[in-house]
Amino acid sequence: MPPAKKRARTYDPVRTRAAVLGQFGAVREAVRGLGQEQLAGETRLGGWSVRELVVHIGMALTAVQRALARPEPARADAVLLDWPFATAANSVAIDAFTRDLTAGHPDLDAYLADIDVSLRDLLAEHPGSRLLPTDAGVLSLDDYLVTRAVELVVHTDDLNAAVPGLDVPYDRQALAATTRLLADALAVKAPGGSTEVRVPPFAVVQCVEGPRHTRGTPPNVVETDPLTWVRLATGRTDWRTAVDEAKVSASGERADIGGLLPVMT
Repeated sequence: MPPAKKRARTYDPVRTRAAVLGQFGAVREAVRGLGQEQLAGETRLGGWSVRELVVHIGMALTAVQRALARPEPARADAVLLDWPFATAANSVAIDAFTRDLTAGHPDLDAYLADIDVSLRDLLAEHPGSRLLPTDAGVLSLDDYLVTRAVELVVHTDDLNAAVPGLDVPYDRQALAATTRLLADALAVKAPGGSTEVRVPPFAVVQCVEGPRHTRGTPPNVVETDPLTWVRLATGRTDWRTAVDEAKVSASGERADIGGLLPVMT
């Protein structure tokens, strides 16, 4: 795992909590209208059905409850930027847990409603400074909620891709946090200042070893929109396809960052 030496970006905890609840609410509303045939449909996630994807979205939030149920660690031993690099190690266990949980919750509306109530209660009870044991190490509740916003945005996009015409909206703050965290993760993975990656209106980062840009127009620039960036950073879209489809503009000899992607799987 790359060391997260970059100065940490800060996230407004009040906005983050509202973003998590808002994005989850948008998913709940959309799922209510899905029929059994749609729920049985395939997704782009390793054989999961839409039903299993929805259950996994809920599971991403019950992770907060599971972490809070454990004894509070004495101190933090991780930072937020460690998290994107820790997700792949648990993919097998997450898959098995998701499938088992799906079998035990046939009523998706009741399942998601219970999660919404319990999450709101937990957030009202615990301060953001509460330390949690997570797969990435010990993080504060405030930081862990940023990761939950990322999970929600990424999997909302998976849901939209799986069900044509569903069009679950993206909470602006949740999308902003996701864009920024994944852009910062790229800067950690490939430290340097020769290439500027722009994801307007949410993020600009410098990365890749080489001559550092200090003024004027950078010689190496990558620019894309937030959703395309999220898909690139998580492996939902490959670099060459995004460039060929004009979803990404890349200029300069160090602007091909395809070999650095994805940053989170």
